[in-house]
Amino acid sequence: MEKKIILLVEDNLDEEELIKRALKKGNIPHEIIVMNDPVEALDYLFGTGIYSGRDLRIMPKVIWLDLNLPKMDGLEVLRRLRENQRTKLVPVVMLTASNQQEEIVKNYGVGANSYVRKPVEFSEFALLVQQLAVYWLQVNQTPPVLIL
Repeated sequence: MEKKIILLVEDNLDEEELIKRALKKGNIPHEIIVMNDPVEALDYLFGTGIYSGRDLRIMPKVIWLDLNLPKMDGLEVLRRLRENQRTKLVPVVMLTASNQQEEIVKNYGVGANSYVRKPVEFSEFALLVQQLAVYWLQVNQTPPVLIL
């Protein structure tokens, strides 16, 4: 059976905890891998750095990527994912507080599969997380992992 992995790239520990709680409350079968550092997330996905030798046949079904990250913003992470043959088809959901049209256009232009504004209210945020999980883990059909 295929693992239903969400890779969450989020530097805000409070939001990370809220997402984990919402997923648990939603009782949606999943495994969540959290990376607080975008460079480490890229190492994980590409099997480099401390993740060299990782089984690259096991990839997330979806990446939830915060737009505002330290060291490298989410848009740059997305660019690198889309440039790489192995990760260019992995669905990426951009999570942000911004609702600026310019940002939305930029993210879709680079290859985001979805752009989602994080609600401020916890109950709305929890519902959104659960809806995203159901859609990306249970409804959406993803292409097979490319083995290079």
